[in-house]
Amino acid sequence: MISMENVSKQYENGVTGIADVNLTIKQGEFVYVVGPSGAGKSTFIKMLYHQLTPTTGDIKFNDYDYATMKNKDIPYLRREMGVVFQDFKLLPRLTVFENVAYAMQVVEKEDAEIHDRVLEVLKEVGLEHKIRRFPSELSGGEQQRVAIARAIANKPSVLIADEPTGNLDPDTSDGIMDILEAVNRQNTTIIMATHNRDVVDSRPHRVLEVASGQFVRDEEEGSYGVED
Repeated sequence: MISMENVSKQYENGVTGIADVNLTIKQGEFVYVVGPSGAGKSTFIKMLYHQLTPTTGDIKFNDYDYATMKNKDIPYLRREMGVVFQDFKLLPRLTVFENVAYAMQVVEKEDAEIHDRVLEVLKEVGLEHKIRRFPSELSGGEQQRVAIARAIANKPSVLIADEPTGNLDPDTSDGIMDILEAVNRQNTTIIMATHNRDVVDSRPHRVLEVASGQFVRDEEEGSYGVED
């Protein structure tokens, strides 16, 4: 589903984000990306959804070859991906329903389909009773659940989560992980960058460890392992 071949990213200031990465992620996998701050996790994540382009090497996702695809194809690539951020990135002047609906409106879905799907995904994340609330009226965990609902509204084949439990307490983090694992059971690939040792150790999945831009460990049902 996703492959990287000899991928490196060097920034203009000379800093190496990641170096010589070779890996494959299959449809339906759940993958943690772990490592200390500055190790290269965010660079890796941003290259997956084409916010950053590699300096060398090639990335492939489904039928997209990042080395040869045109700029006009990037929005279509991203339609097959859902992205969840640590800081939620909800639109403050839109309600919960409108925030999730917006993801479908931008890809020009029909109003009836939008209505039914938004209610469906909000029920999946346990927020169907708060559809008229604004982000400022929600807790951090509720905002993250809205962000997940928005990310899965268009039924992406992969969900990329960048520190989705980073600002949340342990009980709330558990709730977010329950949702992500439920999404994964529907054969959606999950790629999750995280510093949350407790989550990784208590919910084993594949672990990719990054250190100084290098992928130093690829372990099935691995532990967190690294020292920050």
